Amino acid sequence: MNPTLIGLAVAAVLGWAALDHGFGGFLLMALFLAVGALAGRVMEGRLDLRGLRDALTGRRSSS
Repeated sequence: MNPTLIGLAVAAVLGWAALDHGFGGFLLMALFLAVGALAGRVMEGRLDLRGLRDALTGRRSSS
C-alpha cells in the first residue's frame, strides 16, 4: 500500500469516529491508530524500543 492510500484510510476512519461518536470517539480512535502504528513498526523492526528507552532515560550509546 502506498502512503497516500494509507493516509486516506486513516482519514476515513477518523472521520467516521468523529461523526459517529463525537470528539471523544475521535480522540480515542486517533490514540488506537497511533498505538497500532507503533506496534506495527516494532514488529517490522523499524523501531527499536530499547534505543527509545535509553534516549528517554538519558543513557548514551557508544555508536
